[in-house]
Amino acid sequence: MIGKDWFATDDGRCNASEVVSQAEELTEPYRLYRFLTDLEDVLNRIEDDRLRLQAICPLVRQLLASSSWLQITPLEPDPQTGWEVSVLYDEPFFPLTVQLVAWAPGVISPIHNHGCWGLVALLSGEEKNTFWRRSSTAKSPDTIEAAGDCLLNPGDILCLMPDAIHHVEAMGDLPTISFNLYGETNYDRRFEFDPILGTAKNF
Repeated sequence: MIGKDWFATDDGRCNASEVVSQAEELTEPYRLYRFLTDLEDVLNRIEDDRLRLQAICPLVRQLLASSSWLQITPLEPDPQTGWEVSVLYDEPFFPLTVQLVAWAPGVISPIHNHGCWGLVALLSGEEKNTFWRRSSTAKSPDTIEAAGDCLLNPGDILCLMPDAIHHVEAMGDLPTISFNLYGETNYDRRFEFDPILGTAKNF
């Protein structure tokens, strides 16, 4: 399942980039623990978030191609909230979170950034990401405006810079399931935005 790689920047742009796959042919499954070890090596070797994401994308593709259990792990959106999260890895004092996330059809997330680099690989369904950019003024420092959108299909990977602002909408008639990966959140930089009021609050 090879799709497109998308890269969302802090200023609301989302551009397609060249898909790079791991050239090495594996003789055994690329298991989660190996992925996490390779991921830690990337984090230790590369400090720039954009370059990190470029190095991580092929590892994620290799994991998804080799780990069929990610495709069959039962995960259904909560009927009350419209979404559900299954944490695959989250170790205290280590800057990494790995999740599966499900959204019910038609559910729209709040407008937010993540305050860290992030990566979303769509496993099933269709997910529209709408991107926003800051359009601050002296009177309204938290004003934002829509900057475009991107429709993710299974196999697509979306990379997010720490201050990229977006919201997610599950499209179609089926839930979306995604593999999500995040670095260490800087909560002073993580916000939920209200474009009508022109406000932002930490969360």
